[in-house]
Amino acid sequence: MSKKLYIETLGCAMNSRDSEHIIAELSEKENYKTTTDISEADLILINTCSVREKPVAKLFSELGIFNKKKKDGAKIGVCGCTASHLGAEIIKRAPYVNFVLGARNVSKITDVIHRERAVEVDINYDESEFAFDDFRTSPYKAFINISIGCDKSCTYCIVPKTRGEEISIPDELILREAKRSVENGAKEIFLLGQNVNNYGRRFSGEHEKVNFTELLRRLSAIDGLERIRFTSPHPFHMDDEFIDEFAKNPKICKSMHMPLQSGSTKVLKDMKRGYTKEWFLERVEKLRALCPEVSISTDIIVAFPGESNEDFLDTLDVMNRVKFDQIFSFKYSPRPETEAEHFTNVVDEDVASLRLTTIQDLNTKILDEKNSVQLGKIYRVYFEDLNSDYFVSGRSDGNMLIKAKGSDELLGQFRDVEITAIGRTILTGKIID
Repeated sequence: MSKKLYIETLGCAMNSRDSEHIIAELSEKENYKTTTDISEADLILINTCSVREKPVAKLFSELGIFNKKKKDGAKIGVCGCTASHLGAEIIKRAPYVNFVLGARNVSKITDVIHRERAVEVDINYDESEFAFDDFRTSPYKAFINISIGCDKSCTYCIVPKTRGEEISIPDELILREAKRSVENGAKEIFLLGQNVNNYGRRFSGEHEKVNFTELLRRLSAIDGLERIRFTSPHPFHMDDEFIDEFAKNPKICKSMHMPLQSGSTKVLKDMKRGYTKEWFLERVEKLRALCPEVSISTDIIVAFPGESNEDFLDTLDVMNRVKFDQIFSFKYSPRPETEAEHFTNVVDEDVASLRLTTIQDLNTKILDEKNSVQLGKIYRVYFEDLNSDYFVSGRSDGNMLIKAKGSDELLGQFRDVEITAIGRTILTGKIID
């Protein structure tokens, strides 16, 4: 008989892909089947995030709920980034947890489930050439890791401490995974890495030195693959070759996530981001000159230690000049084992809250202006989800979420859609082809 697996995933797309790898390994090698009913699960996993403070607090809250709901004999495991940096401390604080598996140790899942109180959190463990079994949440789109770890030293970020040094996955493995995904019905792939456009800097073995731009070219040659997306490119590595390929390659979706973090050159230096306000704006200018239709999203941290009012005004200036299509904005929160954790020039909490509100209000105003001209426009949409209200939804080339009346026969299909109604998070249209 098969066993039941319940898994909850917190955080980023890389965590989601790690969860898919875990499911694949447990399904193929341990005969587990996933369930959405925690009370019937034989194994309960939470795949954690530690980028911000709240997900860490949520971990122990969720673990308490899991322990109350689990059936007798069910095991609980903690995976992911919080597992990496807390390690055995998790079992000390929640003794009913059976094992802890770090973000760099996903391939060990079929081992740790058989070892009571196992703690595997080696951030130097190399999984770059491990061939995971295949599992995907959606048959229409494939998430593919192209690197593991991060070599940057941003003073606010815990990721290098939880995912280790950056190692690129050999391009032949990436191409093989992409081809297999297309053969199984996916028409779009989504490349994942902490800094995807730093791809090729380091491999663990002897491999052809391929950079990210060349990897994009090779993936584009796959028959049946129609769209390529990726996240997140680092502004520092957005060289002319990369921007040129992005603009001219028809298979690359014209949606770019450019993490700004701050519009102040001084704050960027304190963050150790490696670029200036002027560099960021110049890259945006070149990108839009070659690809006017590009949509640009970003991340912004407000109230980083030492951020003055003038620094904050620089961020508002960048927002007004770039007019991002989407932002992910946060108040700075200190993370353990980071350099900024020890910075003493902390911004007042009330000031931080006001700055975050100001950022979000400006973003809403910009989005309303952009949306005001959407009525009647036509977009090519790749439908991926069936909604409960007799609509199907999908995304345009520029990453707009669009829904239209339709059935599951449209899933995995491209259609032209004319926009008939506007919302801040989703557009509604009618299929015209």
